[in-house]
Amino acid sequence: MSTIQQSAAEKPSVKRDFYHLIINGEKVESSNGGTIKTYNPATGELVANVAKATKEDAENAVQAARQAFDHGKWRKYPVNKRSRVLNKIASIMRSRFNELVELEILDTGKSLSTAQGQVNQAIEDFEFYAGAIVSHGGRVNALPGQFHNYTEKEPVGVCAQIIPWNYPLMMAAWKIAPAIAVGCSIIVKPASLTPLTAIVLGEICLEAGVPAGVVNIVPGSGSEVGNYLVEHELVDKVAFTGSTPIGKNIMARASQTLKRVTLELGGKSPNIVFADCDMEAAVAGSLYGIFYNTGQSCEARSRLYVHEDIYDEFVNKFVEKTKQLRLGNPFDEGTQVGSIIDQNQLDVIDGFVQSAITDGADILAGGKAAVVAGFENGYWYEPTVIANVNHDMKVVKEEIFGPVVVIMKFKDEKEAVKLANDTEFGLGSAIWTKDGARATRVANQIQAGIVMVNCPFSAMPGTPFGGYKQSGFGRELCIETLDLYTETKSIVSYYGSHPLNPLGV
Repeated sequence: MSTIQQSAAEKPSVKRDFYHLIINGEKVESSNGGTIKTYNPATGELVANVAKATKEDAENAVQAARQAFDHGKWRKYPVNKRSRVLNKIASIMRSRFNELVELEILDTGKSLSTAQGQVNQAIEDFEFYAGAIVSHGGRVNALPGQFHNYTEKEPVGVCAQIIPWNYPLMMAAWKIAPAIAVGCSIIVKPASLTPLTAIVLGEICLEAGVPAGVVNIVPGSGSEVGNYLVEHELVDKVAFTGSTPIGKNIMARASQTLKRVTLELGGKSPNIVFADCDMEAAVAGSLYGIFYNTGQSCEARSRLYVHEDIYDEFVNKFVEKTKQLRLGNPFDEGTQVGSIIDQNQLDVIDGFVQSAITDGADILAGGKAAVVAGFENGYWYEPTVIANVNHDMKVVKEEIFGPVVVIMKFKDEKEAVKLANDTEFGLGSAIWTKDGARATRVANQIQAGIVMVNCPFSAMPGTPFGGYKQSGFGRELCIETLDLYTETKSIVSYYGSHPLNPLGV
């Protein structure tokens, strides 16, 4: 293993030693006293103990959410009042920005700049939906004759929201904000590895004026608590972000009660670099596309296709800059790549890399676990570039979820599109070219929910985020998301002067 030198900064203070469940507006312990221990992946040190929800706790949360939805006042609030509460949530989050950033780093091992960006977006999500719901509603439809039709949007009901470990706060905001904006009640199950900021967000919702029972937070086992929520007959909708296999399982379980389901799943996103690209921008954007968030992103651009005319030049620059990326203390401003979430994921990543070596691929950079001075007990992996691969290799076909990119060459536009679409996934994609017509042609042919043109960013409030094929369905982070949390009711009326007698009796 290689060693990356990094001096340890002063360890920040942990805000609390214990975090509670939030059920019906109260902080409560687990019904059986069980706890989850959360660890800092960068150091391996214990961060906090968290109450571990049981099925009994999940049941209490469902009943609280059901009561709040059926008999509470939140869904009956005027839209402008709910909007004010969402803005207050954002305001409180902004006032506690540094605390949220610290907790997110301690829970995930993210770099400082990465955590800051994600906390900022979580805040902006609530601000976005505070504005979006003001104009969200039904419409009037033209009908022939003396008939009038209009539609209304009504909240779908009680929603179970299952959050992944790679973006704990941001994914919680993506789901909580639109759901409560339209008047739903929710039960959030954060990932057991990273529950802290979701719990704090639940507390902030209560502080901002969200009534008891509307937002419930129950960290616990996915196989126990998650499945219980998915199958519960009083839960009307499930929103899940995570792996494709688990998404399929959730969809099957939810089908037994015909729940509404939103799935944002895995990816193996292509990144296409044409010969006429801005070379420096393409290299920098491609680095960000795979190594941001330590590659632990569903839309990480992990398949890099480069035109044969510039392949050698691009690869040399890309590899050189990959080797310059700094691993180290996540709280240091100079750190660019954080830690891996845990030992299991580290082993998964290395297993993929070893399979590529066995298959005859070439490791151009990285390729092994890293030891960071002062953080030897953490989980680290070198940013890795793999060449001499083909589409039959496991490392090319399957999602790795780590700082590993495979790089291949192509000869023309047609081949680039074919290679990009040769996957069961369809979440993100990127194109680098100065030719606007080519960018439009290729974007229209790529089978993915997101296409980034000369841009490394895939998600901003207002931009739809979601996938094609086995990357799931439904869109988050946009106005259309509000429709996923509402039912459309159609009301038809007759205003003619003569009674209707269609049967003539």
